[in-house]
Amino acid sequence: MNSKEKTIYIANLAAEKKAEGIVALDIQKISSIADYIIICTGTSDRHVQAIAESIEQGLKKKKISPIGTEGIRDGRWALIDYGDIVVHIFYEPVRDFYNLEGLWAEAPRLTI
Repeated sequence: MNSKEKTIYIANLAAEKKAEGIVALDIQKISSIADYIIICTGTSDRHVQAIAESIEQGLKKKKISPIGTEGIRDGRWALIDYGDIVVHIFYEPVRDFYNLEGLWAEAPRLTI
């Protein structure tokens, strides 16, 4: 599974858990930290946790494990790093505050 296919798969896993505002940004030409960034929103801390768990379990079935995770237990801003893809799952007010889409405004959006 290449990076683009994996990004679409992750976005679909998030959508299955009713994540809101799913955005996938192609940062390959503007950063070396990853190929894609996925940003989505959960409506509560528990919803953020459920989205993160769904993504981790879905990729585990494909034998893909994250390099690292942060914040899943707190449910305010969960980060899952797969090396080529970094997933940010925000509780809504936190997403507005950090405005990652604004920071990566020059990155093309991947159609999901």
